[in-house]
Amino acid sequence: MVEETVGAGSGGPSGRGEGVYLLVKMSDKPDLSEVEKFDRSKLKKTNTEEKNTLPSKETIQQEKDCVQTS
Repeated sequence: MVEETVGAGSGGPSGRGEGVYLLVKMSDKPDLSEVEKFDRSKLKKTNTEEKNTLPSKETIQQEKDCVQTS
């Protein structure tokens, strides 16, 4: 486990360089409590249409042919 001190510079109300410091413990595993209580049933279902599809090989060949004949 790694401990790290995080401070808030010289932004105190008096401007004299005083700050707030927190001791943050960094563990090897992330905190999954938010993920575990996430409710997927509240998500809205949406239908999406593909807008920018890649051109087919035939379309690319047609464009190349048009450029070469110009």
